[in-house]
Amino acid sequence: MDYKKIKRIILRVFLFGFALVGFVFSFVYIGMRFGWFNVRGSVSQRNSYFNTTNNIKSENKNNIQLLQQKIPGWANTDQWALMKEVFTRDQDIIKRSARDAQISPRLILSGVMGEQFRFFNNRRESFKTYFEPLKILASLSNTSFGIAGLKPKTIGQIEDNLKNPESVFYLGPEMEHVVDYKDGADIESERMNRITDTKDPYYSYLYVGLYMRQIVAQWQKAGYDISQNAGVLGTLYNLGFYYSVPKENPEIGGSVININNIDYTFGDIAHEFYYSDELSDIFPIDVQ
Repeated sequence: MDYKKIKRIILRVFLFGFALVGFVFSFVYIGMRFGWFNVRGSVSQRNSYFNTTNNIKSENKNNIQLLQQKIPGWANTDQWALMKEVFTRDQDIIKRSARDAQISPRLILSGVMGEQFRFFNNRRESFKTYFEPLKILASLSNTSFGIAGLKPKTIGQIEDNLKNPESVFYLGPEMEHVVDYKDGADIESERMNRITDTKDPYYSYLYVGLYMRQIVAQWQKAGYDISQNAGVLGTLYNLGFYYSVPKENPEIGGSVININNIDYTFGDIAHEFYYSDELSDIFPIDVQ
């Protein structure tokens, strides 16, 4: 038996496998960076009314009323019934957060909803035995925290963008001190306290609103207005700052969540909620 020949063959197979893995990772990275794998959304592919709202600014009141007549599938779930009750209960906090972030409260909720649906559907038993009876939202942990699934790194980016006039996400001097800390505060510790406080979720809602406002600012500076495009903002809330690349005709997508055997993306849920009749008596649709 020629052991040297066998070793050479094994070495070649190993090197080939290593090169193949490297190629796959590189291809996936480039694809994600340029949006080759963007998911238009399983729901958006099946519901033609998504296509009618690509240019949100062109919507008139008659079109909005038609959209509101369509009841989203997720609206008939126990999970949404719970969220609806909590959002109604927290309406004053949500409106204050939206006011301070200078954004529609419906956009803030569209981001929180995706995180809650994902958590509840992954932990159905916990939802039925704990969260539903107590009438509370899930406060995430591990790498994403609080009711909005916020990452400390993302919070740091939001805060840095508020202070940096050179940032494409900068909102102006009037917004620089919205989330200032007290002198001498342990910022990392206080940051975690803010986004994990279940008794007062003000900062959780506020940071969602500030994130979306910063994305809107970035796109406006590039010549694109997505200030009322809930589907795109929901998608980018799910994906993160890095994937926010201003362009014409942005697509709705993001992580897929299966609700009652229907696949939705974060963007799908955000879009459907924003243009639905759900909670519109408390948080009206803001279409200019």
